[in-house]
Amino acid sequence: MTASSSAATGARPLAAPTPRLNFQAVAPELYKAQAGINALLNQSSLGIQLLELVFLRVSQINGCAFCVDMHTRELLSRGEDLQRINSIVTWPEVDFYDGRERAALNWAERCTRLSQAHPEQQDFEALRPHFSEREMVELTYAIGSINVWNRLCAGFAAPVARKPIKL
Repeated sequence: MTASSSAATGARPLAAPTPRLNFQAVAPELYKAQAGINALLNQSSLGIQLLELVFLRVSQINGCAFCVDMHTRELLSRGEDLQRINSIVTWPEVDFYDGRERAALNWAERCTRLSQAHPEQQDFEALRPHFSEREMVELTYAIGSINVWNRLCAGFAAPVARKPIKL
């Protein structure tokens, strides 16, 4: 396949993308504001583990290599089970996640895949047994925030450093 036919079919090149620019350095005040949202979310009653599971799943959906690597490493460093990390891509098909996690992951998928369909009332109602109204808002902010990070890192081709994973 030639470069022109690759572009015409929408096929992606096989080589890793070259980093485009350092968005943190170009707009440090915006980076700081976005990081501030995450700092507030980390103080919420949602819990870091749940947030990281959601961040990982949304990053997988969006195909953000940098964020998938970062959130996988973060979950491992916090003692998350490798099988649960590996299976997050197939979470509806396994029983490794509790009701709260399942509701959050479903909401994350529905709020991330807006071009396919908007979240339905049943998706929202599935949150109620597990989350307060405040936590539903925080969860939705978390989903929005990781979507922003994914777009920044994927859009500007943030490089993924090759380094060993410590178990």
